[in-house]
Amino acid sequence: MSAAMWAVSDSWTMTRRELARWARQPAQVVVGLAFPVMLLLMFTYLVGGGRGVEGEAVEYLVPGMLALTMVFGLESTMLAVTRDLEKGVVDRFRSMPMVSGAVLVGRAVADMLQSAAALLVTGVVGYAVGWRWHDGVAAVLGAVGLLLLLRFAMLWLGILLALVAGRPERVQAVQILVWPVGFLSTVFAVPETMPGWLGAAVEWNPLSATAAAVRELCGNPGADGGSWAAGHTQVLALLWPLALLSVFFPCAVRWFARLGR
Repeated sequence: MSAAMWAVSDSWTMTRRELARWARQPAQVVVGLAFPVMLLLMFTYLVGGGRGVEGEAVEYLVPGMLALTMVFGLESTMLAVTRDLEKGVVDRFRSMPMVSGAVLVGRAVADMLQSAAALLVTGVVGYAVGWRWHDGVAAVLGAVGLLLLLRFAMLWLGILLALVAGRPERVQAVQILVWPVGFLSTVFAVPETMPGWLGAAVEWNPLSATAAAVRELCGNPGADGGSWAAGHTQVLALLWPLALLSVFFPCAVRWFARLGR
């Protein structure tokens, strides 16, 4: 068997391990899928998202919530990796005759599958509360691709931070920072409703770029800002995750390699 086939086989074994964990701990999976739905319903009916939007507020809010779901996946990635590190699971796998990178690939594939499920569930609930897309299937598929690309970039950031932290309790410090990043964006309100300096900064948030690009592709209402960021949302939604990947993917791989030394 070639080296490439060994790598694929080992990576699939690690992925199946994560899927088997879902079967043993279904409550954890259900909570992960229910959390973005709870936020969507809360901001739709209780808090009132989409502040300052001209048009249906729910059509502004749902694409933002889909993007926010991808960012919040960072926490589940970090917790899963740090638990394996603390229990010595990673060390045991590294001692086996397998491709060492398969551990990371298996983690990545499993997290991407869970993220796709979260997108589907949140999208269905969004449709039930009034969200619609208006520009055809191809545009929707493009929007899904941008959302998953953001998740893939955040996934490797999560793996790197987990490898650096090493223990689950240290993840809490990062979790505290995830929420401000999520709320300092255009997920819930247009930049025009914010102070000028804050609105300008918010438009350049990677989360804002993806949320705005999804709205544009789905034909949903968005911000009317005249800045470069507001006029090139799809470009930024592509460039931001690629830039993050170019930094955090190699750093995560190198840090993982250092664990065995």
